[in-house]
Amino acid sequence: MIDYQAIIDHYYPEAEVPELRHILMVHSKAVADKAAGIVDAHPEWGLDRDFVYAAAMLHDIGIIRCDAPGIHCHGTEPYIRHGVIGATLVQEFTVSVPVSVPVPVDYAFRIGRVCARHTGTGLPGLEPETLEEQIICYADKFFSKTKLDREKTFDEACRSLMKFGAEGVMKFEAWHKRFHVS
Repeated sequence: MIDYQAIIDHYYPEAEVPELRHILMVHSKAVADKAAGIVDAHPEWGLDRDFVYAAAMLHDIGIIRCDAPGIHCHGTEPYIRHGVIGATLVQEFTVSVPVSVPVPVDYAFRIGRVCARHTGTGLPGLEPETLEEQIICYADKFFSKTKLDREKTFDEACRSLMKFGAEGVMKFEAWHKRFHVS
């Protein structure tokens, strides 16, 4: 099991960023639970459930460095970069922060890929490729960081993706056919 909480605690100390930490934790847990449910529904895929859960908990770790005051992010980077920033933070943590249970380098690399590839349905050149990346990206589209108390419907998720263009919506629809759990 990856100690994702140690990474969150390092970058989001509760005493320093309580509102942002709350948003990150609630949003990430909702995404992680949905992604783990998909993995549980498809044992034939042979996916590592612990990895999927941990990567989903860390997929938005980079928001702390972004400028998005509506969700208590007071950094300097554009929000669209939060995934790439998150990948860097996971790598930095892995090599520079001593912890009792270190994150294996290969897991840090794979988690970094999830971070970098989950925005929209993938940014140009950073599209989700592995099944784990696709599942987490898909699950993320159902949860907002501004309305933490509810899951979006499929149609609401499609409407919010439309700002990225019809291609992203078509990719999301294909994922929905493959990943939707009744």
